[in-house]
Amino acid sequence: MRFLERMSVAIIPVIVIEHAHDAVPLARALAAGGLTTLEVTLRTPAALEAIGLIAEQVPQVQVGAGTVLGPDDVRNAWRAGARFAFAPGLARETVNAARDNGLEFIPGVMTPSEITAALALDCRMLKFFPAGPAGGPPMLKAFASPFAAARFCPTGGIGVAQLADYLALPNVFAVGGSWMIPPALLEARDWPAIESLAAQAVRLARAAPSDTLASPAVSGNPFSGPRR
Repeated sequence: MRFLERMSVAIIPVIVIEHAHDAVPLARALAAGGLTTLEVTLRTPAALEAIGLIAEQVPQVQVGAGTVLGPDDVRNAWRAGARFAFAPGLARETVNAARDNGLEFIPGVMTPSEITAALALDCRMLKFFPAGPAGGPPMLKAFASPFAAARFCPTGGIGVAQLADYLALPNVFAVGGSWMIPPALLEARDWPAIESLAAQAVRLARAAPSDTLASPAVSGNPFSGPRR
C-alpha cells in the first residue's frame, strides 16, 4: 500500500534532527497529535539512524527521507527503513535509483520546465520547493491547467497562516512544513508542546475546505513508472 493511502491528514512534518536519541520521542509526540507521516531530512549525520529508530520503534507512523540528492541517498534511506523520499530537485538517476529500490519518490520542481521534465519521467507527484519564494498558492493555481496530470506537495516557507490556502488547491496532495517542530522546543525536548502544535495543525487541516486526499491523481500508482 502506498504511503498516501495511509495518510489520514494531508500534512507531512519536515524534520531536521541533530540527535538520533530524540527521534523516537519526537515521532511519538507528532503521532499523538495526529501526524503520522513523517519526513526526516538527510541534512544531519543523525538522520539515517533517526529514520531507522522511528521505523523500528514507532509502528504507528510511516517514515520517509527528505533532502535526497542522489542514488546513494536513495539506497541509504531505503536500507535505514524509509518507505518514501522527497528531493529538493529533479535528477533522472535519482528517479531511476528509487524505482530500482522500490522507494516511492517525489522529486522537487519549481518551474514549468522542471515540471515538464518530471512528467516525461512519469513522475506525477511532485514537491514544489521552495514554495513561498517560488510564488506560493498563486503559482500552484497557475500550474493547474497546463499541468493537469501533476499533483504537488508544497514545502518551504509555509506556516499555520498559509496552510488553508494551499490545502484549498485541488492540485495539492499534501503540505510539508516544520512549523509544528520549532527548534527551541526540539532542543528543550518539550514533547507535550510539540504534540499540541501537531494537534493544532491537524485541526486546521481538517477544517480547511479540501479534497486533497481524494485527488484523482492520487488513485492508481503514480510512483511506479518505467525506468528511463
